[in-house]
Amino acid sequence: MEVDVVVVGAGGCGMAAAIAAHDKGASVAILEKRERPGGNSSLSTGSVPGAGSRFQREAGIEDSPERMVADLERIAGESELPGLTRRMAEISAPLVEWLVDEVGARMALITDYMHVGHTVPRLHAPVSRRGQDLVDDLIAAVEKREIPLVVHNPVSGLFMRKGRIVGVEVSGDGVETSRIGVKSVILASNGFGANRELVQKYCQEIAGAEYFGALGSEGEAIVWGEQLNASLANMQAYQGYAAVAYPHGSLLSWTTIEKGGILVNDQGERFGNEDLGYSAYARIVLAQDSPVFAVFDDRIKSIASKEDEFRELVEYGGIRHSEDPAELAAAFKIPADRLERTLADYNEAAAGKAPDSHQRKKFNLAPLEGELWMCRVSPGLFHTQGGLAVDDHGRVLRADGAPIPGLYAGGGAAAGISGKAGAGGYASGNGLLTAIGLGYLAGQHAADHLGEVQP
Repeated sequence: MEVDVVVVGAGGCGMAAAIAAHDKGASVAILEKRERPGGNSSLSTGSVPGAGSRFQREAGIEDSPERMVADLERIAGESELPGLTRRMAEISAPLVEWLVDEVGARMALITDYMHVGHTVPRLHAPVSRRGQDLVDDLIAAVEKREIPLVVHNPVSGLFMRKGRIVGVEVSGDGVETSRIGVKSVILASNGFGANRELVQKYCQEIAGAEYFGALGSEGEAIVWGEQLNASLANMQAYQGYAAVAYPHGSLLSWTTIEKGGILVNDQGERFGNEDLGYSAYARIVLAQDSPVFAVFDDRIKSIASKEDEFRELVEYGGIRHSEDPAELAAAFKIPADRLERTLADYNEAAAGKAPDSHQRKKFNLAPLEGELWMCRVSPGLFHTQGGLAVDDHGRVLRADGAPIPGLYAGGGAAAGISGKAGAGGYASGNGLLTAIGLGYLAGQHAADHLGEVQP
């Protein structure tokens, strides 16, 4: 069997790559090792930043790729692929509009929440804030184009001839293998969050947290790339999440904290500056080595209730509420006097009557008042942000900086734009931007350069 482009992985990156390559005239096949498509994209909020999109203009929001680059570089700091951030910012608005106009994605600009790392509203997402809705739209676009998408077909290796990728090995039933001849391969197999050995090697500071991403993220692209002398970049960077509802396993919306809520430990005390954001704060929550609880009021709960996953968490009984802090403290077995003192001190700071003991600056709806809501949370690793070094077209680079002919990568398989190390550089939407963005670029470039031996 032969095909122009094989895409390894059927998440947001893989399906975007396949659609882009198909629409440029290439024959394409998507191979997914798990039982269904989606990957980490289906577990996300489906949010993609677009700097200068027509949806921003319609909302009266002034934005530009230059402003987005400044925002992302401010939060990310040093990166081993600094040019990738600018490239992603440049294509972000056209990418969002392509998703809506060509793919048929049902997306809208989010204006009621200021996302971590961004100075203006620029994230576009399904109204439900569920990545599965975006995945469903991508699947529909793949099916409309009659692009083959085969699940339970893990790729087990890549083949090269005369320095160029020429095929993949597929283990369809786990016993027999087959080979598919290709002109290009796009690696969209996500990162290595589900590979504990690689997490321990590269992201040790979060290795003790539970992984909440797609189970198929086992780092095959990293292994194959190293075998081909590919360069790796930003391997110590990752996306954490500080507030996974316990024991339910769903993400407690960070809206609850961004709008003025707080996190306390099992002594009823705050332990850091929540302004750091959900990713950077995950490591700090992990360091508590004890139960942690989110506390917010009824006004904040009303805003978070616009999100389907939050409403479901409330319906499942995952969040308790009371006007009496002592009652909540008793329910979660933490000292009532300390929780009450924490709330009093925090409210004074939020009201501008005293400095905040943890240097928080953004209080939004706080002071907290009236009915209080409380949820036990735990930290999680959601997505690794390091991977194969790529150029502006998504081509995988060798250690000498030259592209490997016929090999592309995007999403978690490629290096991200969240800094060189740690979780503090992750801005909201970075993961899906590099997933769908690099998939889009790789698919187009692969289709435009079919069979070229020289890069």
